[in-house]
Amino acid sequence: MQDGESRRNPVFKWLFLPLRWVYKVYFALVFFGSLVLLYLPFRVLLHKPKRYERAFRLKRAWAFFLHWASGVPLKVERMAALPPAPYIICCNHSSYVDIIQMYNVIPEYFLFIGKYELLRWPLFNIFFKDMNIAVNRGSHVEAAKAFRRAANALDKGTSLAIFPEGTIPPFTPRMKPFKDGAFKLAIEKQVPIVPVTFLDHWRLFGEPMELTSRARPGLARAVVHAPIPTTGMSEADLVALRDRVYQVIEGPLLQDQ
Repeated sequence: MQDGESRRNPVFKWLFLPLRWVYKVYFALVFFGSLVLLYLPFRVLLHKPKRYERAFRLKRAWAFFLHWASGVPLKVERMAALPPAPYIICCNHSSYVDIIQMYNVIPEYFLFIGKYELLRWPLFNIFFKDMNIAVNRGSHVEAAKAFRRAANALDKGTSLAIFPEGTIPPFTPRMKPFKDGAFKLAIEKQVPIVPVTFLDHWRLFGEPMELTSRARPGLARAVVHAPIPTTGMSEADLVALRDRVYQVIEGPLLQDQ
């Protein structure tokens, strides 16, 4: 109601602004305060690749704490069981909360592919220095290296999570066109894609650095769709696969309007 009213009547936007600021400060304290406490254990676990799966389990425990402590509990609807690893998880990107909640959605070990800018985030950047994969789209050479790392991870049986929009669009919950990388990888390695739809994060938490952006607690919902196989597909099927995944992810968003 808060966000709907603020869109129809600008007065509500300013009326709730102090509450949004308070919640953003609280969220930041919970997020960074808990990360400071866990920073040393994460540094130890991320020091060697053989410890990455233990780091993943700690991240899942941290994410479970965060979604309750921040007042954003998650309700997950699963349309089918997850396929055997490896697979590629593709989901819409409407809030930074998506990254946290992914660990509450997918219980099995996976690596994130994220934008290069995450390496500039204090504390949080430790996850993208070695374990997860940061993509520098401004450099073809660096982007190719990240693609090879992702392909090698799939070869080793490790699943990947990707936001195929590449970034959070300014017009959420509408999605940006998907980039090809996830689908090229899936076809090249013949691994299934697991589409995931986050329905409510765009309502609950906007851009942290924008003073007037959305920020409030509330129930979040996610839909884990049936896996889409790529067996037998070739590069000629890339556009059709990309469009199919887009439509599957977009479906619940359209129904929720």
